[in-house]
Amino acid sequence: MKSNKAMAVMAGVVLMAALTANPTYAQTTAIPRNWHLLNYAQDSVFGTGVEKAYNELLKDKKSTPVLVAVIDSGIDTLHEDLKSILWVNPKEIPGNGIDDDKNGYVDDVHGWNFLGGKDGRSVKEDSDEATREYYRYKNLYGNPDSVLDKQSKEYLYWQKLQGKVVKPSANEAKVTYKTMLKLQESLRKCETLLTGYLKQNDFTAAKLDSIQTADADVMVAKKFMQRIFQNTGEENISYSELKSEFDEYLADLKHKAEAAESEGPADKRADIIGDNINDINDKYYGNSDVMGQFGFHGTHVSGIIAAVRGNGVGMDGINDNVRIMMVKAVPDGDERDKDVALAIRYAVDNGARVVNMSFGKGFSPHKDWVDAAVKYAEEKGVLLIHAAGNDGSDNDVVDNFPNPDFADHSPRANNYITVGASGNGRGNSKVASFSNYGKKNVDIFAPGVQIYSTVPGGNKYGAASGTSMAAPVVAGVAALVLAYHPNLTAQQLKYILVKSATPLPDGTTEVNKPGAGDTKVPFSDLSISGGLVNAYEALKLADTIDTEKGTNPKKKKKAKMESIKKG
Repeated sequence: MKSNKAMAVMAGVVLMAALTANPTYAQTTAIPRNWHLLNYAQDSVFGTGVEKAYNELLKDKKSTPVLVAVIDSGIDTLHEDLKSILWVNPKEIPGNGIDDDKNGYVDDVHGWNFLGGKDGRSVKEDSDEATREYYRYKNLYGNPDSVLDKQSKEYLYWQKLQGKVVKPSANEAKVTYKTMLKLQESLRKCETLLTGYLKQNDFTAAKLDSIQTADADVMVAKKFMQRIFQNTGEENISYSELKSEFDEYLADLKHKAEAAESEGPADKRADIIGDNINDINDKYYGNSDVMGQFGFHGTHVSGIIAAVRGNGVGMDGINDNVRIMMVKAVPDGDERDKDVALAIRYAVDNGARVVNMSFGKGFSPHKDWVDAAVKYAEEKGVLLIHAAGNDGSDNDVVDNFPNPDFADHSPRANNYITVGASGNGRGNSKVASFSNYGKKNVDIFAPGVQIYSTVPGGNKYGAASGTSMAAPVVAGVAALVLAYHPNLTAQQLKYILVKSATPLPDGTTEVNKPGAGDTKVPFSDLSISGGLVNAYEALKLADTIDTEKGTNPKKKKKAKMESIKKG
């Protein structure tokens, strides 16, 4: 799930023509890069109290390694802060082309790639589910409006699809794309001027404030970039981070322009993967390449949970005794229900205790497959943690899949946590403006704005925003609690995280409602817990519940893992 930052940038561009003066920036104390690990009493940020927990609760205590599966886009397996915390399948011999552990997946050393083909390629881009369903209905019924019974569930579904799929004319889509290409050219010119003047490869809004020169071109570039920075609505964002999101947005526009000229989305999956997308039992497809070329999202998520602590480089993850199993199933676009269902089952079968799912969509044509996988995880004692979404929407009203409510109306899954995104607490940054929420369907909020973590490149780091970042914060805290209380069940762990959630620590009770501008609502109305995840309080509560320390849960087999190597 991606943040709305790129869209905010686009909104700022509209104002460029009216730019006549240098905007001013409020002078605030810099936000620490690791703010999500800190606490309000000591650091004046809405962090999780992780560092406080290590200093006050966990000193000299022994922990048990915890295996966390990350279902995502891939991971940089060579990253300096991640390579030593990767799960290694003890029953698989790397690179021998043999399924040594007989699980159906050849050479799955660090996980599995459900987006891969036998020839080593991977699906990078896919269409959104609404578009896929829209054209499936058109192909199935020809003209659904005239064929379907107006009172049928199928017709209601078709109407819902029509409301989501607004196909622009080919000309309109091309014009938008060409306009953004021109903007990209302007950004690159500004980048060249500003980096040349500053003699550094990156810059922030604060750095631009220091520029004073008689060079008119540099000053024009400065003003142009200042307005763009201002309209992101985020503090401390760097140009490299902004550029990355803009390039992603531009790629999405290109896809839309191409789709506007076609009669349905291109099916690259069939060519690359070759499975039967409509058969859940056709499950032994993909390849072992969990890295690939497209792992920004998964690399960032994994670092939040597990980047090596105390090694003196980059940043620290939440848990210092954790392994990451990467299950690649999320392309640029909407993930397929089949891939998600099989990814969950793969994670469970290979020993994961916690599964992070930083993805989501508004339609789920094979929800029954995903539901069965969620039930399977529930039976095996595995906690699933899912991002709430980045549309500023109410999940009690708007569909967000996957979710813990089963299509067959059986009792809601009790091993499932849905996470909204909170800010650092400075100024109006209490709750992320993009975050989805829901008094019935979002369990808890967690830091999800400008979270600094690992990114592909071996030794690179950057900040990103989204409920995609908030979910792994909760996954990391869950794994931290499990590391010191390994006998807890998934249900107990969920209870601990939700029950120990705390109100906003500065005493604020009302916040800006996400997606609704300055409209105020009680923070307690945005989620089931009405609070923020708190590692310190969760560990204290776990101490009162865990009466059999050192034992393992009955239904979950302990994964074999080696100690983490630092440095």
